Formats: sequence, C-alpha cells, structure tokens
Amino acid sequence: MSKPRTLVLSVNTSWNVYNFRLGLLHALKKDGYDIIIVAPEDAYTQKLRKLGFSCYTIEMNNKGTDPKEELKLLYRYYQFYKKISPDVILQYTIKPNIYGSIAAGLLRIPVISNISGFGTVFLDESISSRVARFLYRIALRFPQRVFFQNSVDMETFIQKGLVQKELAVLLPGSGIDTEKFKPCKSDSEEKEVPVKFLFIARLVKDKGILEYVQAAKEIKSLLKNSVQCDILGAFYPGNPTAVTEEDVCSWERENIISYLGTTDNVQSVICEYDSIVLPSYREGLSRVLLEAASMAKPIVTTDVPGCREVVEDGVNGFLCKVKDIDSLSDAMVRMATLSPEERRKMGEMGREKVLRTFSEEKVIAYYKKALSEIL
Repeated sequence: MSKPRTLVLSVNTSWNVYNFRLGLLHALKKDGYDIIIVAPEDAYTQKLRKLGFSCYTIEMNNKGTDPKEELKLLYRYYQFYKKISPDVILQYTIKPNIYGSIAAGLLRIPVISNISGFGTVFLDESISSRVARFLYRIALRFPQRVFFQNSVDMETFIQKGLVQKELAVLLPGSGIDTEKFKPCKSDSEEKEVPVKFLFIARLVKDKGILEYVQAAKEIKSLLKNSVQCDILGAFYPGNPTAVTEEDVCSWERENIISYLGTTDNVQSVICEYDSIVLPSYREGLSRVLLEAASMAKPIVTTDVPGCREVVEDGVNGFLCKVKDIDSLSDAMVRMATLSPEERRKMGEMGREKVLRTFSEEKVIAYYKKALSEIL
C-alpha cells in the first residue's frame, strides 16, 4: 500500500483556514492527502485539531517589517519544510507566499501560491510596499502554479514581471459553500421600511468604511427613518488605515450607524438585512460579496477589481465609483427605493450567478487538476 502524500497548507491565521479553506481541506483529505496546517496559533487552531487536522504553529508577525524578524520567519519555514519534506505546499497571504515559497524553492518542494488580493502592496508607494513587491518578484520564481482571483491582478503581476504567464491561473474566488450560504427569510423581508444596509469588512479605510459612514449620514438625512445602516467587522489595530473604536463610538453617538461587533456565524447576520454594502478600494475577489450573493442579497459595491466580478450593475446590485460618497449614496438610495419584490429578484439573480460561477465545487476542481499535474 502506497504512503499517502503529505500536503501543507500555510496561511497567516488559523481563522482564515477555518472560515475559508475547510471545504478544500475536507475534499483533499477525502482524496487521501495527509494534511498539515502551518499558521500562527489563534483561537481557531484547536478547532482545526478537533476536526482531525494536524497543526504546526509558526511564529509570525503579520504587520511586522523588521528585516531580522523576516529572515527568522524564512528560516522557520525552511527548517520545518526540511524536517517534514511534504510532497506539495499550498501558500496563502503575503508572508507565507513570500517566505514559505522561497523556503520551499530552496528545498525543491512543489508549491502552489495564491494571490487573493493586493492588500496595500499595490495601493501605495511606501517603502514596505516597494519591498513587498521586490520580494514577490523573488518568491514567485519558485511555485509551479500561481492562482489569482481576478484578471486585473493576474495581468498586473504578469506585466510587472512578478510571475511567468504560463504559471498564472485565474480562479473563481476561494469557493462558496452554497448550502451554508443559502437564501433565508428575514423578519423584515416583506416590510417597505426600514431598508436595512450592512457593511461587512475589517475596519480599515481601504474597505471604504469612511465613504460608507458619510453616505449613511446623507441618506438618513434624505430618507429619514426609512433606512438603517449598520457595520459588522473586526478592528485592525496596527494597520496604517485602521479606524479606531473612538471613531465608531462617535458615529454611533451621532446615530449614523450601529456597530454589531464580530461573529462566527455571519450568515445569520446577513439574513436579517436587505442589502450588503462594500465600497472597497480594491479586492482579490470579495468573499463577503460572494457570501451575500449566495444568500440572495442584493449588493451595493464599487466598480473596482474584485467587486465588479460579483455584481452586474442593475441586475444583482448597483455599482458606484470608488472613493465617491455621492456615487455611493446615490446607489444606496436607488436600492432603498426599490420595492421588496424588486430587491428579492435582484438577490435571486445574484444567487444564480454564484451557483453558476463561484461555487466551492468549481474551485476545488481547479486545485485537484493542478495537484494532479504537479505530482
């Protein structure tokens, strides 16, 4: 009997694995892979172990840029990968993509890297962003495949010489479990008012949270008590574009928004809202929007890479201009003034789009094909 192949999945948080990669891991485990998860310890590490996955805790400062610490991280990857000698590695997020890929390349271990979005690496010209691009140029010489979640990101990496064209593969996102994220009936579904909007994202400016708050202020002034605007998401201290708890408290005191905190059961919260809003400056392929569309919720989002792939303007939601409060508030007013039946039809079109293009099964098939070709 042949020994099972060892597959490592490396990412910057166990939370990411638990929330976004479980379907893929269960499918690969069913195919006979011996799976090891490499990520920093967090509240979700034990949850993964309880599901039967081996977890190796690696020390990683996700926000750090100290060269000595970064070299130590590279060495940690090298030592661990050398010790276990896996058959193949899947890497996600910036630091695993860079340092894990370099370590695997030095050890001649096959790698699939996943570029799920630019983050701030391509959104500014800071020293850390320029360094990250330089390191990407080195690291992406080693993988056998580099998966991207939108065509603009992929073409940018190719044109800048960060990845070879023949290695780049376009994925339809990270895959949505359409049974977990399925349509549901909310208590307010048949009511004309108030129309309930929900912003879901990490609380950083790049997600368009400031534009959302200002648009909420405008439409509440215009439409009075016929709209409600709420926020769900985690604070991100240490990020240069993070908003603070005091910012959010001041918005609540002004009665612009209500802050809902965080949840492990986002689908139950989405269920209670009429429309999901994400005025992001750029995404890889927005997971939040795909989950909302899968649940048949109409969407308001920006006409940028990673968002416009999910929304067809006027069909399953409305697109607005990036960093444009007036454009965003206009789109939200349009959504608010639709009838419940019109919003429901929009949501149904979004659900059909996810089933057709973005389901978890379709994404897993890409991974299985790549793994069979590499191994």
